[in-house]
Amino acid sequence: MALLLVLVGVVAGVVLASSLLLRWNEVRYGNGRRRHGDGCLPPGTMGWPLFGETTEFLKQGPAFMKQRRLRYGRLFRTHILGCPTVVCMDPELNRRMLLQGESGGLVPGYPQSMLDILGRNNIAAVHGPLHRVMRGAMLGLVRPAALRTSLLPKIDAFMRDHLHGWAGSVVDVQAKTKEMALLSALRQIAGITAGPLSDALKTELYTLVLGTISLPINIPGTSYYQGFQARKKLVSMLEQMIAERRLSGDAHDDMLDALLRSGDDGTREKLSDEQIIDLLIALIYSGYETMSTTSMMAVKYLSEHPWALDELRREHLDIRKGKSPEEAISYEDFKSMAFTRAVIFETLRLATVVNGLLRKTTQDVEMNGYVIPQGWRIYVYTREINYDPFMYPDPMTFNPWRWLVSKRANKYDRQNITKTYRLGPSRRSSNLLLPTENEQEKNMESHPHFMLFGGGGRMCPGKEVGTAEIATFLHYFVTRYRSVQPLLSPHRFHFQNYLLTGTWHWL
Repeated sequence: MALLLVLVGVVAGVVLASSLLLRWNEVRYGNGRRRHGDGCLPPGTMGWPLFGETTEFLKQGPAFMKQRRLRYGRLFRTHILGCPTVVCMDPELNRRMLLQGESGGLVPGYPQSMLDILGRNNIAAVHGPLHRVMRGAMLGLVRPAALRTSLLPKIDAFMRDHLHGWAGSVVDVQAKTKEMALLSALRQIAGITAGPLSDALKTELYTLVLGTISLPINIPGTSYYQGFQARKKLVSMLEQMIAERRLSGDAHDDMLDALLRSGDDGTREKLSDEQIIDLLIALIYSGYETMSTTSMMAVKYLSEHPWALDELRREHLDIRKGKSPEEAISYEDFKSMAFTRAVIFETLRLATVVNGLLRKTTQDVEMNGYVIPQGWRIYVYTREINYDPFMYPDPMTFNPWRWLVSKRANKYDRQNITKTYRLGPSRRSSNLLLPTENEQEKNMESHPHFMLFGGGGRMCPGKEVGTAEIATFLHYFVTRYRSVQPLLSPHRFHFQNYLLTGTWHWL
């Protein structure tokens, strides 16, 4: 009997302690201090002290957001990644926040772990004059002229070489595209090719990425600790690289060389070594994860939709006409890839490679009758708009053609584009308006709620370079391989090249 009473007491104590702990964040962050109509906080829960609801957020992913949206609506509060956060899933509110930026009391609000590991000069985190300096330096690296004359030829040479050994073998596309994206970035940024140095950088970069999405607990064994140690090693390697370049005085046609020379002509503020290193780490970090995931998912969707694969192959075989096997694609070729661009956008939309953006309030911010206190984080959650049936009819269908409907097309054509294209080109409605060449790029990105690359003054500066990388990968993927056969694993595919002799055949 005594043992039973002890057990009951322990259980009651645990329940009481848990209730008190769960109430701690609610009390701490002011729940109930403001009455509705007088600027109260959005509805929601705050979870445990310190940890909040981070565990559920990381484990459940989109399901975490969906469950809370059903319960609380499109604006709710939570506590994730060490900070009280309001999640906004309203497309119009999100658009306004991205456009207003700092003038609306919002600055970048990324987790402390990301700020520590990517550096205090990380372009995604800085604001004000420093952001203008860092963004200007990055835009100088990825401007259209640089893409045309320097970056695209390097991307082409790399992709041609990287895809060479895939024929007739079983390929883990997830691993291969991850490696491809990182090696491509290293080659463009610092002229680093596959070898011991790239292997060392790759190991540390993979560890660094995991650390950026963890709680900032600096204890050996935690992801944050390992990520921060990886940053230290990367900084040391990059510092050595910079010192060697300055000592040799040799010119290098890459981004690092351009950054070291930036400001010499007086047209731009000269960057410190610390700023250069943080910018390089941010370039690699921001580019490789998005590019690798988008490339992998594009292969998956194309293998599941042979009609789209055939259309993509036709576009690229037309580009290869008149070219020798080793002739690179040109900037004009890249700009002509209308369907390829549509495939990339549709993959980004359906796979939702980027779920949203984080902002931090520099003052109390009013939002739909609620007040978000100064110092809170706002998660501009853009994932939901990608599945909005009003904007994207039949949203769960992979349909690149939806991006090619002219703005002049009527509502009926927009809603029935999937159906008309499934009938086949010969039976397609003659009334279906496709965009002219001049309309294509504008048409794809002109919708006010188009947020695949962010928005406002912080729209992704490397959008065109990233698109060019994926487009070049798809070019060699569809012109070198005639079939892609998924095996039992969702990430493993069997590739076959065009000729049985094993030599490349450019049609």
